[in-house]
Amino acid sequence: MRLFTKNTLASVIVLASTGYAFAGCGIEKGSVRILSNDFPALHDVVEKAEECAGGALSVTKNQTKEHESLQVAALKANPAQYTSAVIANSSILPLLADGLIRPLDAYVEKYGKDINKTQLITINGKVMAIAMMANAQHLFYRDDILQKAGVQPPKTYEEMLAAAKTIKDKGLMQYPLGGTYKAGWNLAEEFVNMYLGHGGAFFKEGTAEAAVNNKKGVDSLNMLKSMTAYMNPDYLTFDSNALQAEFQAGKVAMAVFWGSRAAAVKDTKGTTAEISAAIKFAGAPTVGGGTIPATTLWWDGFTVAKNISDEDAEATFRAMAYGASSETANAHPNDAVWLIKGYTPGAMAGGTLASAQASAKPYPMAPSMDLMHTALGGEVAAFLQGKKSAEQALADVEAAYNASAKEKGFLK
Repeated sequence: MRLFTKNTLASVIVLASTGYAFAGCGIEKGSVRILSNDFPALHDVVEKAEECAGGALSVTKNQTKEHESLQVAALKANPAQYTSAVIANSSILPLLADGLIRPLDAYVEKYGKDINKTQLITINGKVMAIAMMANAQHLFYRDDILQKAGVQPPKTYEEMLAAAKTIKDKGLMQYPLGGTYKAGWNLAEEFVNMYLGHGGAFFKEGTAEAAVNNKKGVDSLNMLKSMTAYMNPDYLTFDSNALQAEFQAGKVAMAVFWGSRAAAVKDTKGTTAEISAAIKFAGAPTVGGGTIPATTLWWDGFTVAKNISDEDAEATFRAMAYGASSETANAHPNDAVWLIKGYTPGAMAGGTLASAQASAKPYPMAPSMDLMHTALGGEVAAFLQGKKSAEQALADVEAAYNASAKEKGFLK
């Protein structure tokens, strides 16, 4: 599987093309039913795809933060409930494992002349998804608060903790740090970032055997817990929407947050002009003396369901390709780091680009990584709540992973 590395990301972003735009959908009939996550860049793509609706072509959508828990069951139905699942590095894995999405090579050949080759997510020689944007969690900070505290934007998590202490001690903010620590997927992703920043590997080399119960795993958990001392006590309920609201309300000074939220966080419709102007971006911090950012590079893209008619499949590919055009990207340059031909990066892309250029690693694409992610999401919270030691929590992660990996045939 081809992954988006920092070099791939950089090469896509600097690709230049002029005069690129779809003249129109030209889709005569079909049913396009889209399931996706819920954030601004995906709204841009799907709203553009909705322009194709009319006559014998219908376009409907379900954009929800619960998309990942819905997609497998929805695409297993025959016909599938949705004709396209918009996915990322991790969420495509269960769809591949269950054979729920179809190869796109024929559609790319017929309708994909304006799709970059680097957008083609190729697995075992077949194009299984079209990447639309790159994403990474990176540092968001309130420049005015840091200046009042007399501290510089942190480049490491250790500096971030020290800055938070200074801000709190000076009475500038009660809870200066934020994070997407909601128990489950979000909290697991925080561990993934921190563990990779410590140089950890999730599996024993060349195997699907879990390998997180070690010093790097313990150090990662301890850093996550250290951060919570400066967070809202309800941190285990905070997802991206909640953290965005905290930033816009002026209640957070620093957080490692998704680049795809940058424009929304600074949108003066949700905050004051003063707060918006003070929110700045930088690359993700390192941790534990490491040299790579404690974050992961992601791509988001679209797939086409297998259990649908060929007519609906072709209509879906064409509508989604129309939605993911340079017209969309350049109309909303700050909503994402688009991987689309003809895109000129916007002002909000700096944090994601800085993280990529500092050699942040792509999210692990091992076939069993979604099982590891689920196990982490189910066990890490107990450590943060003081119910388990770090070692016990990680042992329970491995036990939960082993049980599911055996059930799925990854382990004997």
